[in-house]
Amino acid sequence: MNGINVDSLRGQVRGQIITPDDPDYDAARAVHNGMIDKRPAAVVRVSQVADVIACVNFARDNSLDLAVRGGGHSAPGFGTADGALVIDFVKTSGVRVDPAARTARSEAGATWADFNHATHAFGLATTGGIVGTTGVSGLTLGGGIGYLSRQYGLSCDNLISADVVTADGGFLTASERENDDLFWALRGGGGNFGVVTSLEFRLHPVDMVYVGVIIYPLEHAETVSRFYRDHLASAPEELGAFLAFALGPPVPFLPEEWHGKPVCIVVGMWTGEQAEGPARWQPFLDIAPVAGSMMGPMPYPALNQAFDALQPKGIRSYWKADFLPELSDGAIETHLRYGKTIPTVQTAVHLYPIDGAVQRVGQADTAFANRNVKFAPVIAAFWDDPADTDANVTWVRDYAAALSPFSAPGGYINFMDGDDLPRVAENYGPNYRRLTEVKTKYDPQNLFHVNQNIPPG
Repeated sequence: MNGINVDSLRGQVRGQIITPDDPDYDAARAVHNGMIDKRPAAVVRVSQVADVIACVNFARDNSLDLAVRGGGHSAPGFGTADGALVIDFVKTSGVRVDPAARTARSEAGATWADFNHATHAFGLATTGGIVGTTGVSGLTLGGGIGYLSRQYGLSCDNLISADVVTADGGFLTASERENDDLFWALRGGGGNFGVVTSLEFRLHPVDMVYVGVIIYPLEHAETVSRFYRDHLASAPEELGAFLAFALGPPVPFLPEEWHGKPVCIVVGMWTGEQAEGPARWQPFLDIAPVAGSMMGPMPYPALNQAFDALQPKGIRSYWKADFLPELSDGAIETHLRYGKTIPTVQTAVHLYPIDGAVQRVGQADTAFANRNVKFAPVIAAFWDDPADTDANVTWVRDYAAALSPFSAPGGYINFMDGDDLPRVAENYGPNYRRLTEVKTKYDPQNLFHVNQNIPPG
């Protein structure tokens, strides 16, 4: 550990400390993105808050970079760093539900699959991500867009409180009643202000949902895109759906002739009365010829995990994101042009709506400021062969550059890659200055900088 005696840390934690000499070091240092090949000084699989406090103090006192890993899904691989001390929450993934109060407290290592499994037992849920293996903490701290956003807001809009270990080794709770400045910053400001060890959420009645997955030949994508844009603008908020451009996935309801072919997809769910489900999806079936479709009732957690197999741990990926003030004809044309050249079946080009309940929260009410735009697109290439890296990275960058003239400043922080650090200030817009002030108060030396970093003011 660069001359630092790890034994002094072993005496302060109960979790497992893994160093380069240990046989499971390579497995412990790996994050979800196979492009990331960092060699941290040590990975500490913490078992409780006391371990986190010890790690924060140790990293600070020994001038070590500190990386924090929840689900490990960070596209830039911020859950690790060369020579760093890694706090890994893989062993702390519990979720405690209070069905009477309709709340749940999640430990920092829980994934959305963990969370949804726990809450579904009571017919409850809150806004989570699109992939079940995504970490609850990272998604929430960056905002949290998901199927339930239109109806119930972002994940961070449903956050009631968070327990945090600060840079000085202190422990506090952030909520509307305590440390409210920190609570404001945590809701969209990422991991810049401390190590979040647990999060308390507001839950909503979500049990069985009526799912729709409708796949169209790309030749009809212009018609579908315009219909999706116009229809969703007036659709009830119980309809949560995203638009995607992809290669036809190998699913049973899509004929083999469309597997691997460029397609346009609408994916989502209706959370209202089940009997209304078919009628709510029928307009999407009528608007254009369909290559394949799957509709019907499904437990909400099943939809949340439906695409996990396409993005296994270790697959390589590179991401770019912007915000769209509207899904303009120019933006649609760009998606049609690049939709013809999508490189792999795993690659995800999704447009998530930001309307309904999301826009009923004020721009300055949380750190997540981008509440006056209509869509959050992501261009995320996934591939297996290292030889394909340059081609995939170039494709994503060219796609994002072509979409840029139709975009608003900034982009969804959870979709940003490592080379997007210069965009951090524009991502937060009018909230950035206040974020630097909160950073200065809680982390004046910028201990928590292995992230989309907001430096102290």
